Amino acid sequence: MMLSKAIASFLKQLAEVRMASPHTVSNYKRDLRRFQDQHDVNMMLGDVSRIAVQNWIVGGHAQGLSASTLARRLSALRSLFDFCVQAQWCEKNVAAGVQAPKQKKRLPRALPPEQTVKLMSPTQAVSDLRDAALLAVMYGCGLRVSEAVGLDVIDVDIRSSELRILGKGRKERIVPIPEGGLVLLNKYLKSKPVSSGVVFINKNGGRLTTRSVQRMLKKRALETGADVSVTPHRLRHSFATHLLTGGVDLRAIQELLGHSSLATTERYTDLDINRLTEVYDQSHPRARKKA
Repeated sequence: MMLSKAIASFLKQLAEVRMASPHTVSNYKRDLRRFQDQHDVNMMLGDVSRIAVQNWIVGGHAQGLSASTLARRLSALRSLFDFCVQAQWCEKNVAAGVQAPKQKKRLPRALPPEQTVKLMSPTQAVSDLRDAALLAVMYGCGLRVSEAVGLDVIDVDIRSSELRILGKGRKERIVPIPEGGLVLLNKYLKSKPVSSGVVFINKNGGRLTTRSVQRMLKKRALETGADVSVTPHRLRHSFATHLLTGGVDLRAIQELLGHSSLATTERYTDLDINRLTEVYDQSHPRARKKA
């Protein structure tokens, strides 16, 4: 089996059977093509060795690629060879024992609650009602920006105050809509200028893109005096952090965010402890040593 054919079959299975997101498929395709380009175009699957995989990762590290990029490259190769072993095209996963450089643990940055209030302030934009409803849903329900723009009218249950979300890996979850978000969303849906099955539409009646939401958020932050470093993902982090600070159980937050692993959600406990430590250091009389 040629490596190129194995890659093509794997990517097809990733998209059509495993229902991976287009973003994941695109990244894996780019990584695997780059690995292939480093070797003979007609390279056979059985000719790929662990040394070849190691050299590719080490070479990327020498080029200054980030640890997260190298980890993704290694993940793509491991997934490819897992697929090939199951298909009996090779005997073992040559990438299984290769280690990627350790990634620095980055804590998410949350917006202070008063900043989210500023973002919801009225603006002069023609699309103000739509934008306010979108932000209320993204922050109030902890949605990824792709999940928010992917919402269809059929996914909204106003009577039950719930949204049906299709997350990563086509995993479905139900999330409650907070009262303020429900009022704005209902008002927007009733006043939508175009009859469409899509919830959040652009001026032409089509579905909003993630890029247009990012631009809208920056512009709205400037107009309302909110933190201009805000991003859609930072709103999601803020949702989780504010719930944790309010005493919500970590398992419940995991379900609301749609995390498949609790370890991903547990990053927020580190963030909250760091914040508590900061407050302690600033205010407790015993926190600072005497000069």
